[in-house]
Amino acid sequence: MRGADNESGSGTNPPGPGTGEPDGYERLWTPHRMAYIKGEGRPTGPEAGDDCPFCRAPGLTDREGLVVARGKSAYAVLNLYPYNSGHLLVCPYRHVWEYTSLDEDETAEVAALTQAGIRALTEAYRPQGFNVGMNLGTVAGAGIAAHLHQHVVPRWGGDANFMPVIGQTKVLPEMLEQTRAKLVEHWPGE
Repeated sequence: MRGADNESGSGTNPPGPGTGEPDGYERLWTPHRMAYIKGEGRPTGPEAGDDCPFCRAPGLTDREGLVVARGKSAYAVLNLYPYNSGHLLVCPYRHVWEYTSLDEDETAEVAALTQAGIRALTEAYRPQGFNVGMNLGTVAGAGIAAHLHQHVVPRWGGDANFMPVIGQTKVLPEMLEQTRAKLVEHWPGE
C-alpha cells in the first residue's frame, strides 16, 4: 500500500481520508504486528492453563494451529510473528520452561524435529544459513518464557537490510498458510 500516492501511482492526488499529508514516503503496512506489540495471545501466567499459545496450538487442526509436524512429545509450528518466511518453532507438548526439565525423549524429539525442519526449509526455500536457538527466560529475550520453544530461522544474505533496521518493519513475501503448506510438502518422511 502506498500512503502518499493514489492508485494510479501519479502521486498528484492527496492520500485518502485519515492517511495524512503526502510526504514522498512509501508505506508497508503491517497491522497484524499490533497484536504482538500489545502482547495479545501471550500467557497470562506461568501455568499451562494460563492461555498458553503453545499448549493451545496442538489442540487445533494443523492448518488452524499452523502446525507443520507432530511427534510423540514435541511438534513444529510456524511463528505467528516471523523474523523471516519459514520461521519455525519446535515445542514440547508439555508446558515446561526450563530446558533442563525436558526428559530424554523430549530432548531427542526437539532435536529431531529441529533437524527435520532445517531439511524441509532447505528444500522449500534454499536459505543460505540458519539461526537455531532458545531464549530461556524473559531477560534472555523470550516472548513467551513460560513454554520452552526452539527457533529455527532461515537466513539469506541481505535479509537484515534497512527495513528492519531503520523502518522496524519486516517484509515477508508470503502468507503463513502458504509457508505452512510448502513446509508440509517438503517435510522429511518418517
